[in-house]
Amino acid sequence: MNTPFETEVPAPAKTPVSEAALDQLFRHARTHSKWLPVPVPLELLRQAYVLAALAPTSANSSPARFVFLTTPSAKERLRPALAPGNVEKTMAAPVTVIFAWDTAFYENLPRLFPQHDMRSLFAGNQSLSEETAFRNSSLQAAYFILAARALGLDCGPMSGFDAEKVNAEFLPDGKWKANFLCNLGYGDPSGLHPRNPRLGFEEAALVL
Repeated sequence: MNTPFETEVPAPAKTPVSEAALDQLFRHARTHSKWLPVPVPLELLRQAYVLAALAPTSANSSPARFVFLTTPSAKERLRPALAPGNVEKTMAAPVTVIFAWDTAFYENLPRLFPQHDMRSLFAGNQSLSEETAFRNSSLQAAYFILAARALGLDCGPMSGFDAEKVNAEFLPDGKWKANFLCNLGYGDPSGLHPRNPRLGFEEAALVL
């Protein structure tokens, strides 16, 4: 019998995913820079987006926008904006996605979050809107990377580009703005180096 100060802890409602799934999503997943010449079907990109769209965002704001470069001509338009070390890997990747954010994401809030008038919180408040859009689009992009890995794709997220040039070339109306880039496809493991170390739990975390 429990004492008045003891409570029964319910069993978890969910069970962990398999070790194989954890390997694919995390332990064996790597940032690829060399790619196999295998195309990525558009339907796979759609599936990854549908999964990534389920990411939690502030007031369901969903500010991330996705520009998929799937052709050599589209990649050539990106070339001038890339840092020299990112050119070869990007030209070889089957797909490069520009993860972007919508500066007017709040216009969709009446539909995405009908419970309250959240639009008026962001409209006219540029600093709050930009901070919210950038943070939450980054979260959605991270979910997209995990979704792509879950569907069997490899990813090569990267900075190392001129955002102003990307915006001018692909997003000239200024409504969407580039956040970061990610190459997608089927990675060639021969291009991988040994994984670099990570910080341990005690180095990176506080438990209060």
